Amino acid sequence: MSAAPAKRLAVLGSTGSIGTQTLEVAARERERVQVVALAAGRSLEALVAQARIWRPGHLALEQATDPAAARSALAAAAPGARVEVGAGAAERLAAECGADVVLNGIVGAAGLRASLATLARGARLALANKESLVVGGPLVRAALARGGELIPVDSEHSAALQCLGGRPPHEVQRLTLTASGGALRAHPDWRRATREEVLAHPVWNMGPRITVDSALLFNKGLELIEAQVLFGLDWEQLDAVIHPQTVVHAVVSFRDGSSVVQAALPDMRLPIQLALSWPERWSESVRPLDPVALGGLEFAPLRVERFPAFALALAAGRAGGTAPCALNAADEVAVGAFLDGAIPLERVPQILARVLETHRVEPVESVEQLERVDAWARDAARAAVSAR
Repeated sequence: MSAAPAKRLAVLGSTGSIGTQTLEVAARERERVQVVALAAGRSLEALVAQARIWRPGHLALEQATDPAAARSALAAAAPGARVEVGAGAAERLAAECGADVVLNGIVGAAGLRASLATLARGARLALANKESLVVGGPLVRAALARGGELIPVDSEHSAALQCLGGRPPHEVQRLTLTASGGALRAHPDWRRATREEVLAHPVWNMGPRITVDSALLFNKGLELIEAQVLFGLDWEQLDAVIHPQTVVHAVVSFRDGSSVVQAALPDMRLPIQLALSWPERWSESVRPLDPVALGGLEFAPLRVERFPAFALALAAGRAGGTAPCALNAADEVAVGAFLDGAIPLERVPQILARVLETHRVEPVESVEQLERVDAWARDAARAAVSAR
């Protein structure tokens, strides 16, 4: 039997944490993966270095101080490549590169257009861009109904996919995602935590915004919104618990009383590889767990009163429509203000609550509508940051 042809892979956000780990997987699986396209936000030098190694047929850079110079540098790094520079470059690359799999590791709401462009041509979307589902869930669901495939890259959603095993939602009693508790799980007063304390995540090495969101458990609330979109579950079927060791990533309890647990060492290369290989399993990406190591694992309820940002994310998810879009945009502004030293951490959920309370929720109809809501929410959050 002849070997299957290598999957053509495009990596959006290739210079970020998820992107670089994806290329590590691709380098180990060269017979199975061919990197045909790379896209980055503003890291020209890093993208040029990647282009010299992979020689892809398509390159994209969203922001450049000197677009002509950037285009020239990228063209020289990968002779013959089609080069896109400027706003919307990643979306155009996703639409035109011909990749079988597009891994979307773009950070922020800008990733939604690239996700929709991938699905529109019937390709597999390996999704690490949270906002595609949080902000544009109804649009993504509609795109999937027309064709294409979505495999999640987040460790919790990858775990849930494995646990569910394709079973229909009505057979599921509960899907439980785990949370490490972030950097502040043992902090005596999270409201006054310093920037340095918040960014010292005990397990994962992530970007500043997502690390702050993890400390506030806001990120876990967004993951429940994603799970609701991905798996078609009702809110009563979704839950989250604190699990400091981050070995168990999801638990699915079925209506007959049986539960399926996914456990693995916390390493993003595993869910990345699964998003490329699914439903196959390729060679070892992380060291398998010794069952003895599962002894002494801890689980605890997630106390909503300690994590008001988590409660706000759930409220936005239950409200649906444009509420998650408004809340996500407000969070980017509020967390940015905290990281810049403009506000203490306790004001982040206060700002989110103010924006959510004043937002008029509408059904999601288009990307343009979501962009207007995003802009409004950012302005409202900036005004709240400035108000003393």
